Amino acid sequence: MKINKKNYYNIFLIFLSFHLLIWTLIPSITNNNLPLDTIEALAWSSNLDWGFSKHPPASAFFVEIFYQIFGNQDWSYYLLSQVFVISSFFIVWKFSREIFKDKAHCLIAVLLLETIYFYNFTSPEFNVNVSQLPFWALTVFYSWKCFNHNNLKDWVLLGLFAALGFLSKYLFIYLLVAIEIFFIYFILANKRFSYKYLISGAIFILVLLPHLNWLVENDYITINYGLDRTGSADPVIVNHLIYPLIFFFKQIGILVLFFLSIFFITSRIKLKLNFKDKKLLFLIAINIIPITLMFLTSLFLGAKIRTMWMTPFYLFLGVLVVYVVQKQIDLKRIKRFIYIILASSIFSVSMYSYISIVNDNKRTDYPGKEIADLVQSRWDRNFSNNIAIVIGDEWHGGNLSYHLTSRPIWFNDSIPKDLNYDGGVIYTGNKKVLEKICPGIFGSIKNQGICMIGSK
Repeated sequence: MKINKKNYYNIFLIFLSFHLLIWTLIPSITNNNLPLDTIEALAWSSNLDWGFSKHPPASAFFVEIFYQIFGNQDWSYYLLSQVFVISSFFIVWKFSREIFKDKAHCLIAVLLLETIYFYNFTSPEFNVNVSQLPFWALTVFYSWKCFNHNNLKDWVLLGLFAALGFLSKYLFIYLLVAIEIFFIYFILANKRFSYKYLISGAIFILVLLPHLNWLVENDYITINYGLDRTGSADPVIVNHLIYPLIFFFKQIGILVLFFLSIFFITSRIKLKLNFKDKKLLFLIAINIIPITLMFLTSLFLGAKIRTMWMTPFYLFLGVLVVYVVQKQIDLKRIKRFIYIILASSIFSVSMYSYISIVNDNKRTDYPGKEIADLVQSRWDRNFSNNIAIVIGDEWHGGNLSYHLTSRPIWFNDSIPKDLNYDGGVIYTGNKKVLEKICPGIFGSIKNQGICMIGSK
C-alpha cells in the first residue's frame, strides 16, 4: 500500500483490525483454558454484586454481558479483551485529532503503543486492568473537551466515564487526581469558575453510590485487599527505598522499545518546551502526574507496585512524545516506522505463541473443561436436579462455574443463609479435608477434591 496523507486513517483502521484479529485468534488456538483473572471475573459475574472481595464490579459486569451472548466459548473473552484495547486506541486517535493538525502524527502516536507489552502480549487476559482502558481514554478525551468547550453534555459524560473507570479499579483515582490538578491550576490562573465544573463530580458520586454502600456494608474489604497486595502494612524501612527503585527501573524496561522506535521516525531529537502551551501542560498532567503519584505511593508507603497495575497509565504517552518532537519527525521515514511496528507486533505474538505452546505448566493449560465434563457426568449418574451452586476458590470453583452446563452460582466459602435456591451444590477444595466432611458423594480429579450434594 502506498502511504500518503490520504490513507493514514485507512492504515489506522487496518492496524486496529489486524490487532483485533491476531490477538483474538492466537490465544484462542494456543490456550486450553482461560487465564486466571478472566476466570475470576466470570466467577464473580455468576453472582453479580456491587463489589467483590478483591475489586469493584465493572470487570465482572462486562464479562457477564459476553457470557449471556456467547456462553462458555473461550475465544469470546479474548475478543472482549481486544475490543477494550482497540476501543481505547480509537479514542486515543480521536483525542490526537484534537491535538495534531497532521493525521500522520495521530497515526504515529497510536502505533507507538504497540511497542508497549501491556497492549499486546498481556492483553489477552481480560481483567480489571484491561477493563479500565477505554474509560481511562474516554475520561482524558472528555476532560480535554470540557476544558476547551465547556459543554454540559461533555461534563456529564466525563462524570459517567470516570465513574465506570473507578468501578473497574480504584487506581483510576490517580488519573482523576492528575486531571483535577490540571483544572485547579487553570481555575486559579484565570480566576474563573463555572458551575459546570461540579456536574461531572455529582454524576461521578451518583454512579458510585451503590458501590460505596456495598463497600461500607462489607467493611471496606476491597480497599483492605489492595493495601495487602502492596505490602505497605509491612514496617520494613528499606522497602521505602527498594520498592520505588524496582518500580522506576521496571518502567524503563517496559518503555525501551517505545523510545527506540521514536528514533526511527525522527531526524534528530531537540527539545524546546513551552510551558505556557495548554496542550503540552494537559499532556504532561495526564501522563507524568499519575506515574509520579504511583512512584510517591511506593516511596512514602513502602508499597510494592505490581507491573500490571500500570496497564492504562501509558495510553497517551505516544501523544505526549510525538507532540514534543513533532517538528523533528521525518514523514519520509513513516513507511519504515510502520514496518518496524509491524515487526514488533509479529515478534510479540510469536513469543506469546511459543510460550503458550512450549510451556505446558501454565494456568492456561489447566484442563478446566475436561474436569467439568467429568463432574457433570458423575453428577448426572447420581442426581436428578441441576447443579445450582459451586463453592471453592476463584480458580477451581470459578472454572467449574464457567464450564458446567447449568452455570452454577459461585461462592468462595459458604452459602448465604438468606439465599433461596433449588438445585444441587458442589464443594471443591482440599481433597483430604473434603473427604472427611463431605455429606454427599465425594471424588477427586487432578488432586482436587469434589463433594457433590444433590437430590436422587
